[in-house]
Amino acid sequence: MMSKQLYIFNPWHDMALANFTPYFKVSSEIIRMSDDLSSLPVWYAPDDALIYVADRSTVEAFRSDVAGFKDFSCERFVSDTVSCVIMPWGWSPALVQMLSAGGTDVSLLPDSASLDKIRYLSGRQRCVEVLSLLSSVSGTCGKAFCCDSLNEVKIHLEANGRLILKAPWSGSGRGLYRVCRQSWNANVEGWISRILRTQGCIMAEPIYNKVCDFAMEFYSSSEGEITFAGYSLFETDDFGNYKQNILMSDVGIEEQLLSYGITSATLHDVRKKLIEIFSRMVAACYTGYFGVDMMICTQNGEILLHPCVEINMRMNMGVVSRIFFDRYLCSSSRGYFVTEHYCSDGEALSVHREMSSSHPIVLDSFGRIMSGYLTLTPVLSSTRYQAYVIVKE
Repeated sequence: MMSKQLYIFNPWHDMALANFTPYFKVSSEIIRMSDDLSSLPVWYAPDDALIYVADRSTVEAFRSDVAGFKDFSCERFVSDTVSCVIMPWGWSPALVQMLSAGGTDVSLLPDSASLDKIRYLSGRQRCVEVLSLLSSVSGTCGKAFCCDSLNEVKIHLEANGRLILKAPWSGSGRGLYRVCRQSWNANVEGWISRILRTQGCIMAEPIYNKVCDFAMEFYSSSEGEITFAGYSLFETDDFGNYKQNILMSDVGIEEQLLSYGITSATLHDVRKKLIEIFSRMVAACYTGYFGVDMMICTQNGEILLHPCVEINMRMNMGVVSRIFFDRYLCSSSRGYFVTEHYCSDGEALSVHREMSSSHPIVLDSFGRIMSGYLTLTPVLSSTRYQAYVIVKE
């Protein structure tokens, strides 16, 4: 009999992959985030899957918070990982070490060769390869350079005037440094030198005039087939950090993207070409969801599609948003999927109560959300991190 699937939310995955040792120490703040949001997979996992949580005592309160919309058994939430097929946010040596130390059968965990391949596929160097293969698609732009020395970075800066520098492996929205000729100084050189020393190279990319962030999400099956899993429309802050996803149908997102001026042919050609590229690059090496971040930008008065800003070789919030919309929202509704950080005890609970009161959830005749607020993770007096949706008709 096949073991149950166990879903684990480990948002420290990117940092652990950058460190790439079994003994990576997760910061106390990120552990708190992981613990507060550990119930999140209940919204995207299959209904018979188990969910790993740090503290099972939080589940009963959470169950009552969502009782008017979703029913689930408290037995689905467990605090051990023995004899399960593990479905994490992403694989790293640190997660393998944590699970094996907790008693998980090593035959259920990826070996070192598989982890090496995941890290290879997750490196920002892959964007250089993908962009070169997409350069023939009409209506696209985008360049990325892999630099092996400080001097090479200076050459690209001289040619472009300003750059965004990226560590090959880093957390989402982290490991980035914007630099122009005027701001170049000893601190910049020190940061570049450290990345070169610890990761072997550094990425340099021109800075584009962004109009819109979005992503194409894909799924790589265990049989090696790559399929398109949908669009993700998201917002970032001025530093490139993820803020929230817009909950919208795939048709609605595509209409919005086309309204900026890119053509349907460009969008669909990129999607088709990416499936071909990843069928060669990823298939049989990785099973699960992954995303390709893109942007629409203006260049010399022309609207263009940058088709590969980042490759996220792991589960991501865009996929969570896509699955949540498709499973639970009325197709004509739209809203926001938000992950929120609170600075003090009691703040999350106060906001949760106010939102529940002022934005009560309204369902259609099929039980799908038409409008209102719904927390996706437990909210207690001690909560500092929360995921929720706010929907409008």
